Amino acid sequence: MTTYIATFDLNKEVKRPNILKEIKKGGNWAKLSESSYAISTNETVEQVYSRLKPYLDNNDNCYIITLSRPYTGWGPKEVNDWLESHLQYQRA
Repeated sequence: MTTYIATFDLNKEVKRPNILKEIKKGGNWAKLSESSYAISTNETVEQVYSRLKPYLDNNDNCYIITLSRPYTGWGPKEVNDWLESHLQYQRA
């Protein structure tokens, strides 16, 4: 499985619940912030983006970024634990 960060800036808040449902539908996820989620999936980065794209307007922003170790930061224990159990070291 690969872990990605899905981060978005929606200008029409009406669509937020729909994009969140789609993110969570993909399986294993952790909320990093109001508009950033870590997702662990067998999908490619393009497949994840394709699932989220219908919930975006032309004035919205959305990036899907591969997430791996090493990383640094701190947040809630449940998020830290999730990251520890889902992230792999990037191969050189």
